[in-house]
Amino acid sequence: MKEYDVIVIGSGSGMYIVDEALTEGLKVALVEKGPLGGTCLNVGCIPSKMLIYPADIIAEIQEAKKLGITAEINSIDFNSIMDRMRRSVQEEQDHMRRGIRESRNLDFYEAEGRFIEDYTIEVKGEKIRGQKIFIVAGARPSIPPIKGIDKIDYLTNESVLKLNKRPRSMAIVGGGYIAAEYGHFFAAMDTRVTILQRNIRLVPDEEPEISELLKRELGKRMDIYTNMEVTEAKKEGDNNIVIGRERSTGRERSFEVEKVLIASGRTSNADLLKVEKTGVEVDERGFIKANEYLETSKKNIWALGDVIGKEMFRHVANREAGIAWHNSMHEHKVKMDYTAAPHAVFSHPQIASVGLTEEEAKKNHRILVGKARYYDVAKGEAMMETEGFAKALVEKDTWKILGFHVIGPEAPTVIQEVINAMANQGDIWSVDRGMHIHPALPELVITTFQDLREPQ
Repeated sequence: MKEYDVIVIGSGSGMYIVDEALTEGLKVALVEKGPLGGTCLNVGCIPSKMLIYPADIIAEIQEAKKLGITAEINSIDFNSIMDRMRRSVQEEQDHMRRGIRESRNLDFYEAEGRFIEDYTIEVKGEKIRGQKIFIVAGARPSIPPIKGIDKIDYLTNESVLKLNKRPRSMAIVGGGYIAAEYGHFFAAMDTRVTILQRNIRLVPDEEPEISELLKRELGKRMDIYTNMEVTEAKKEGDNNIVIGRERSTGRERSFEVEKVLIASGRTSNADLLKVEKTGVEVDERGFIKANEYLETSKKNIWALGDVIGKEMFRHVANREAGIAWHNSMHEHKVKMDYTAAPHAVFSHPQIASVGLTEEEAKKNHRILVGKARYYDVAKGEAMMETEGFAKALVEKDTWKILGFHVIGPEAPTVIQEVINAMANQGDIWSVDRGMHIHPALPELVITTFQDLREPQ
């Protein structure tokens, strides 16, 4: 049995820990069932955004008429767009592989591992044991129990990236950020898209008015059915039939499409690792239980990223990796703070959010709510952006920023200064003290804070 100072399971954000451990001169094992680089690089944020950017350009051309510009798209090379994405992913994988190969004190086990006893993993028929173990094993698509789903060749956010031919039509089962982003992409590629969402709202974790606007805007380019539960799927000739039931009326509807994309959530990979064999507990959803220090129920085993199911975004996992590594090396522990953990949805329009929603904020705070439209600032008016807006949630007695939400052009960029302020326990004045370039979109932030009032 090989003994290691550190074992890292997962090569996404886990690579930060690998690098830090090697810098300390420790003997390290990296276990990765593949693909190298984790979810973000291979099937998540990187490839999806390389697809979505061309879709953004297409959508902007299609909407340019409002600015007095008449333009048309002569052709879209779907295969070229897909190939560019795959080349980029492969190049980054190759770069990582070279770095691993050249690293001293690092053994790379490119296979699925599983715990067989305390601190002991079996991988490639070999047993390895670690003094400290970091579980960064990610998650996988969750497939709902739909009748007949196993009889059709459905897509997930992973397999959709392997398409070599543009689908003529597609049903997307689910209504979260994956559905919104891929709905935008395929609609731009001229695929007839139908989104079937079980929840009464699209992107239900966002503010209700943001969900409503996104549905209205995406609905101009695709069919969206909320409160619709998919009950059955079956093959019929070259197409698939998806049957949904309206949850409010019980009425059934049938949708015939070429492809079906399942985008209904993620499942932790903890079960594949058999973490119970080393005394690591999971919650009722199957995600590993990790405390505020990223410690599991087993001493000297930490867990972070999608496998713990808290904030399933790469930038959050990167921060968690730094916290977990610090806590493994120092007596003074640091807590992982999710207060200013932001996220974005790269749909069209784009969405960005940080902090509490209005419903959450009202539970423990006396709040003020601010709203402003893009059109209220000079740059937004120049863009003729009449629908997008921002919403601020502020503690009434202290002016502390509790949450901020944006839907519209460049939303993930516009929100960044609010994220920075919240990360430093900031109030609205910490944002207001900085001069804002005029005319530029960040003026939307200041305008939103200038409209604070009691919630209705």
